[in-house]
Amino acid sequence: MVELSNCPECYSLFVRTPFKTVCDTCHKKEERHYEAVYSFLKQSRNRTATLVTTAEETGVSEDLILKFIRQGKIQLANFPNLGYPCQKCGTLIRENKLCLTCSKDLKTQLFDLEREEERRQKVTEEKATFYTFQPKNK
Repeated sequence: MVELSNCPECYSLFVRTPFKTVCDTCHKKEERHYEAVYSFLKQSRNRTATLVTTAEETGVSEDLILKFIRQGKIQLANFPNLGYPCQKCGTLIRENKLCLTCSKDLKTQLFDLEREEERRQKVTEEKATFYTFQPKNK
């Protein structure tokens, strides 16, 4: 789906597509930044560089490098010290969207929620009627 949008970098109008999130001018600038980052990382002495080091050495913002990683332009398998932040806690991770701790926490919360729903369902099904016994007066 295409839509007319403002570029998040320079605010000029452009046609946004699922693959193009900035205008042509900014896209070309991003490609130059990507080339700088990739040429830095492909040097054997820089393969173990961290995100911060890469940003400092290339002059490219950490956010833009993270964008390249999320887009799959930079493959983390080739660079052992690169990662991106967990969407919940910010810990650097190399796969998925959540770190193991946050993932386990989320699964635990879902399990607890399901148990609570089952308990509520059981209570509503087992509603009992209570009768009181009143002896007749003689």
